Amino acid sequence: MTTKKTFLLPDLGEGLPDATIVEWFVKEGDTIRLDENLVSMETAKAVVEVPSPVSGKVLKLSGGPGDVIVTGKMLAEFEIDPSLPQRAEGQDTGHHHGTGSHAPDDGDKVVASDDGGSISAAGESVPKGEARADSGTVVGAMQSSDAVRSEQAVAVGGVKAMPAVRALARKLGVDLARVRATGGDGVVTMDDVKRASADGSAKAGAAPVARAADRAVAAPAPAPSAPARSTLSQAGKPIRTQPPGAGASGQPEQLKGVRRNMARVMADAHAKVVPTTLCDDADLHAWLGKQDITARLVRAIVAACKAVPALNAWFDGENLSRTLHPHVDIGIAVDTEDGLFVPALRNADMLDGAGVRGAIHRLRAQVEDRTIPPSELSGYTISLSNFGMFAGRYATPVVVPPCVAIVGAGKLSHDVVAVMGGIEVHRRMPISLTFDHRACTGGEAARFLKALLDDMALPN
Repeated sequence: MTTKKTFLLPDLGEGLPDATIVEWFVKEGDTIRLDENLVSMETAKAVVEVPSPVSGKVLKLSGGPGDVIVTGKMLAEFEIDPSLPQRAEGQDTGHHHGTGSHAPDDGDKVVASDDGGSISAAGESVPKGEARADSGTVVGAMQSSDAVRSEQAVAVGGVKAMPAVRALARKLGVDLARVRATGGDGVVTMDDVKRASADGSAKAGAAPVARAADRAVAAPAPAPSAPARSTLSQAGKPIRTQPPGAGASGQPEQLKGVRRNMARVMADAHAKVVPTTLCDDADLHAWLGKQDITARLVRAIVAACKAVPALNAWFDGENLSRTLHPHVDIGIAVDTEDGLFVPALRNADMLDGAGVRGAIHRLRAQVEDRTIPPSELSGYTISLSNFGMFAGRYATPVVVPPCVAIVGAGKLSHDVVAVMGGIEVHRRMPISLTFDHRACTGGEAARFLKALLDDMALPN
């Protein structure tokens, strides 16, 4: 008797509602053994290799590279081969990231079992409406939802590749512009990057080489000439602009990975928080010598949290309760090509300037090569957005529940300041403090901001 098994996408240990297919390691009709790599999946935080839960023939694969699969929905269907090794019924393997004693190469693996709700003989998905536990995500905690959409690789600088492939290329020091693409429609795949890294044909920093696909694009077949665009009609009169609601000419792009999760989290925060923003300027005129601005910001936030603990807190809007934290874990917003990450600077109240700088370097490096543990992207008690390193003076940063407050640091400027007996030019930093007005009063927020400004004004 033939036994079929349907493998449902397990929770990849991140509490997110879906994952994107990066690359299948098998095709329909292939035979795969227990725990061999089945597929590579990208979540908002990592690229994870999912192993096969059984040994047997692959009957059906759900979707292709770029497709989004909802947690609990069918990922693959197998015909069990009893002559090959199988996992014992009831064997506890769970679904989790390899850690602890695993070898370094196993750090991103997920162990899948044929029990525990991820495989069903009949192929049913998890019951609709069944709750999944919330957990920290790239920019906060987020509820799960059900949806499957097709997504495509994004073209940046003329190179088509998925964010996970770009992250791997950065990690291996590979220049994507010099990689020979073998994927459909000229898309660079994981194997392409690994191959280029192994043979050294596309080292970052080397002179760019035109790829075959690029040369083909450079010399396209003759096509019917399109009429030149003009601001005038055929009658020589100015063309009227399109009315609201007219279709745009650009191509829609499905959000995925980090940006997809960021959109969910921001919408959720907007619906749940009552934000209020206070703005002022930190006067840095008294600073002595060269100082680490980010380290000073972190120190000032810690001082303000100690002075007014109400903003170093979590707020539960449903139960109308708050949790004041004795420690200070600061979420540091990191802007990347793939979207926004907010890693946690743990125990900031215990770190000196050098410790802060070292920790931030480590977190940024882990974010850039997508090796940061999921646990480091949640659980912070207050946030910092140093947007001024790019542009902007004041802002209304988004408070992501359960946090109560976020500090925004604007672009440094030299301002004319009135002093006793005349005027002076002082170096100042605009500070924006957004807080959830349900959780703390305006007075508490103002005192918090004053304590922060006072610490920033100290000579060193």
